Amino acid sequence: MNIDWNCIETVLLDMDGTILDRHFDDHFWLEHVPQRWAVQNRTTVEHAKKHLYELFRAQENTLNWTDLDYWSDRLKLDIPLLKREIEHLIAVHPHVVEFLLFLKQHRKAVWLVTNAHSKTLDLKMRTTRIGPYFDGIISAHQVGLPKEDDRFWGKLQDFISYDPERTMLGEDSETNLATAERFGIRYLIYISRYSSKITPQPSKRFKTIEYFNRLIPAQASSCVAPILKSTETPA
Repeated sequence: MNIDWNCIETVLLDMDGTILDRHFDDHFWLEHVPQRWAVQNRTTVEHAKKHLYELFRAQENTLNWTDLDYWSDRLKLDIPLLKREIEHLIAVHPHVVEFLLFLKQHRKAVWLVTNAHSKTLDLKMRTTRIGPYFDGIISAHQVGLPKEDDRFWGKLQDFISYDPERTMLGEDSETNLATAERFGIRYLIYISRYSSKITPQPSKRFKTIEYFNRLIPAQASSCVAPILKSTETPA
């Protein structure tokens, strides 16, 4: 894959599933929380899963989806405490640090842009120690909109000065890539191996990689050429 990095000034990266293994989050919400909720409510794990999964789905594409205070209140559980119980599962994807070092060596502005709640960010940055690799971290809760909202990327410019035509976005969410595309962000990369526990499937819409080392080119290409040359996925 050939990229002319002279064409790119800013790199925006999602957190969960993109630079961090989403296995932690999937296990937490789909297994750990239902188990603790079942004990507290003296019911079966099967009933807890059915009930909680419905609650979770009802908040998809909203800020509540990742708001730990919301879920602590709604479920009557200390969600931040429960996260710390399994923090040993928090892990950085392979080749992420290599890619971040490459970006800094080439003097790119690198921002972590995530829907994650501030308490989740604190835990994960403390555990992984990757915060210093970024110029800054912006949460959707600061912006006031989730990334699934078309208005997010314009509102993000109140926090980050970036030119969409010279910006790359790495995401494990095709929905978020689509909102960024409609705003005009030019370089869109889908991360298919969002969890170490899944079999990755390429996007049918966006250029796809499994690991970020694929984005470190041997030599540059022309700015007028497509960002990636790949037969894996359609443009």
